[in-house]
Amino acid sequence: MKLSVALVQLALAVVAIGFPTFEQNVFSNKHQVLLDNPQVLQEYHTLKSNFPGAEEGFGIENIEQAWKHLLHEVSVPELEKYFKKAEYAKKIDTEQFEVVSHEDHSNHQLRIKKTDPYSLGLDTVQQYVGYMDVRDVDKHFFYWFFESRNDPKSDPVVLWINGGPGCSSEGGLLFELGPSFIDVNLKPVFNPYSWNSNASVIFLDQPVGTGYSYAGNEDVATSTDAAKDVYVFLELFFQKFPQFLGNKFHVSGESYAGHYIPRIGAEIISHPERSFELSSLLIGNGYVDAYFQQSYDQKMLCGEGGIDVITEEECEQMDQYLKPCLAFQGVCEVTGSALACVPSIYYCAMAYDPLTKLNLNPYDLRRPCETEGLCYNEIDYMSDFMNLNSTKEAAGVPSDLTFGMCNHEVGKRFNDKHDGIVPFQTYIGEVLDYGIPVLHYAGDKDFVCHWLGYNAVSNTVKYKNQANFTEAEFKPWVSKSGKEIGQVRGFDKFTFLRVYDAGHMVPHDQPEVAYEMLETWLSGDYSFGY
Repeated sequence: MKLSVALVQLALAVVAIGFPTFEQNVFSNKHQVLLDNPQVLQEYHTLKSNFPGAEEGFGIENIEQAWKHLLHEVSVPELEKYFKKAEYAKKIDTEQFEVVSHEDHSNHQLRIKKTDPYSLGLDTVQQYVGYMDVRDVDKHFFYWFFESRNDPKSDPVVLWINGGPGCSSEGGLLFELGPSFIDVNLKPVFNPYSWNSNASVIFLDQPVGTGYSYAGNEDVATSTDAAKDVYVFLELFFQKFPQFLGNKFHVSGESYAGHYIPRIGAEIISHPERSFELSSLLIGNGYVDAYFQQSYDQKMLCGEGGIDVITEEECEQMDQYLKPCLAFQGVCEVTGSALACVPSIYYCAMAYDPLTKLNLNPYDLRRPCETEGLCYNEIDYMSDFMNLNSTKEAAGVPSDLTFGMCNHEVGKRFNDKHDGIVPFQTYIGEVLDYGIPVLHYAGDKDFVCHWLGYNAVSNTVKYKNQANFTEAEFKPWVSKSGKEIGQVRGFDKFTFLRVYDAGHMVPHDQPEVAYEMLETWLSGDYSFGY
C-alpha cells in the first residue's frame, strides 16, 4: 500500500491556516511535549541548517506551514506516536512442537507442530505449521506449508509473501492462491486453481508482528532486516525438509513485496555457504520505488492506464496537489525526517481526494469498496476464520493472539524508518545480473501499485541487459486456449506481464489466468510467447 490507513486519516484531518515560525509559533503550550522530544528538535534543526529542497520553490517554510496545519487539527498523542517505538506483548508456547536447530544459526529454531491442521479441511495434502523463533530477542514467525497436490518429490517449492508492510501471507492462502477460500459461513471452499496444484507452497507471516507472527521485546522496521530473518527461516526450513533441496525454489509475492522480495533475493545470493539455490523471483503489482511510481498516478486515474476514473477537472486538481505531494516526498527521501515525511502524506491525501470521494476499491477500480479497511468482505471472512479457537488450536497459535489481515503498527514501524520511500531497483538488478529470472506481473485495474507505474519503474532497473529490456515492446499474451489475456514484454530473464481484468490481487480476480501464468513461468518459459 502507498499509505497506512492511520496516516491517511491523520492527513485528511488537516486544514490550512497560515505561516508560522516553527519553535515560537508552531508549538503552543499544549504541544510542549513535542518540544521536549529531542528527536523532534534535532530533526528540525538538521533540516533548517541543510534543507536539500526537492523542487524549486520548496523550503523549510513549507515544513513549518505543514506542521502548523497538523498541530491545529490533530492531537499531540496522535502526532507524537510517529516519533515513538511500538511495544509488543510477550507470548510463547513450545509444548506442541518438534524443534529443529541449525549449527550456523544457533540463536534460531524452527518449531513444527506435531499434528498437522488437516482437520480444518483446507486441503487433503500433507501440511505443516509452526514458528521460527529468534530466541535472544523473542521474535516468532508463523508459517503454513502445503505440499504439492501433484508430485511433491519433484515439483517446485514456492515461498509466498504478502505486502503491507504488515499484511499477512495467510491472505494469499485464504483469499488468493491457496487450496481453499473462506465463505460467509467461515467454511473452506475448494480452489481448483491453487498454486499448490503443481508446487509445494510456503506461506510466511513476516515481518514479525504480521498475521500470526509476534514478538516480545524486538521488532523489524526495514526490508533489509526482514530479509535477514527470511533467509534464516529458509535455512531452517531446508534443514527440516532436506528432501526438497533438489527441487526448484522460487520466491513470490505482491505489493510491498516489491521491497521485500528483491531484498530477499539479494540476501540469498550474498551467502555462498547457503544450502539451497534460488530459481526465480515473481512480484505482482510491486511497490518498488514509491516516488517514481506515484508520479504516474494521475495518468492512471485519467485514462492512460485503460480506465477513466475521475473527471477532467478533477484530473487538473489532482495535478495541482500532486506536485507538492511529490516534492515533499523528495525531501523525505533525502533526509528521512518525519518533519518532511508527515507533510508529504498530508499533500498526497489532498491530491487523492477526488478518488477518495468516489468510495472506489483502490485495489480494483471497477468495484465499490464493500467494507472498511481492505474493501473485500471475503477478507473479513478469512480474518474471522483465523480467529476461531478451532483454527488457532489446529495451527498451534497462542489462544490469546488476535489475527488481523494487516497490522498497522508494523506499517508504522516501517514508516518511521522511511523504508517505503527507498528505491529497490538496485536489488532487482543484482539478482538479474546473478542470472536469476525475475517476473513483474500486474493486474491492470489496480490503482495502489498500478501497472503504468510498475511498467515504467521496471525500465529503471540497472543491469547488463537494461537497454534491451527498455526497448522491448508489448506483445499479446495469449492463453493456451487461444484467448488474449494480457500483454507481455521482456528480454532474456526479465519479463513484465500486464494481466487484463485483474486488480491488485491477480490470483483472486483471475485465478485461472494466474495459475497459467505460474505454470508457464515455473516451466522455464520466461518469454510467455514474446
